[in-house]
Amino acid sequence: MNKSGNNPVPIRKRAPSLVETVMNDLADKIRTGAYPTGAKLPTEPEVMAEHNVSRTVVRETMSRLQAAGLVETRHGIGTFVLAQPAPSSFRMDHATVITIRELLAMLELRISVETEAAGLAAARRTDEQVQLMRLALREFDEELKTGGSSVEPDFKFHLLIAQATGNHYFENFYRQLGTTTIPRTRLDTSLFSSAPGQSYLRRSNEEHANILEAIARRDPENARAGMRLHLSNSRERLRLASEEAESHKES
Repeated sequence: MNKSGNNPVPIRKRAPSLVETVMNDLADKIRTGAYPTGAKLPTEPEVMAEHNVSRTVVRETMSRLQAAGLVETRHGIGTFVLAQPAPSSFRMDHATVITIRELLAMLELRISVETEAAGLAAARRTDEQVQLMRLALREFDEELKTGGSSVEPDFKFHLLIAQATGNHYFENFYRQLGTTTIPRTRLDTSLFSSAPGQSYLRRSNEEHANILEAIARRDPENARAGMRLHLSNSRERLRLASEEAESHKES
């Protein structure tokens, strides 16, 4: 393959994680009506036994289902299925996002939408939303310390910004994109990264923190600038990964 960019670079797809396997099973049952709106999901021990997974896997699964707007957890009672929004004309077929070029195009879309969302969030956010954003970044750091993927708090932080716009279309749009538009959920970026360990994820969360501080200061201009820089950096990292994938293929 040449370096002219005429041919897409296929992603080396990784096997689904345990969390993704359990999440997909439960999500399918919710969407098909096996668990209808208002139904209580099986308890943690029941899900653990059915799928032969740990409590940690089940808890992360439930967290992801909450982030996707499929369920809500009532502490001390259980997890219940939420009513799903009516179908919209916009649909993101994640199965089509199979090359690095397509992920780059997805990041261009995110840059255009989320840059404005950050500015609106800075103007309209509540104090409670700022605190929830801070919590998401702390969760991101904790996952890095324990070797976690940090995908869930990453998604949560961006979703909270969409919610803070006060415009439900931003939230619906971001939920429709879902966690699969985060590049490291589509390919193993460690195959290409020259940075030691998870240092690039630490830099990513530092960029998150800069966005958050601008939102907390009610500074729309710097919130937009911070989000544009953050997503542009993600796009640049992915572009470099694409070039390295090509060089590996040619060598």
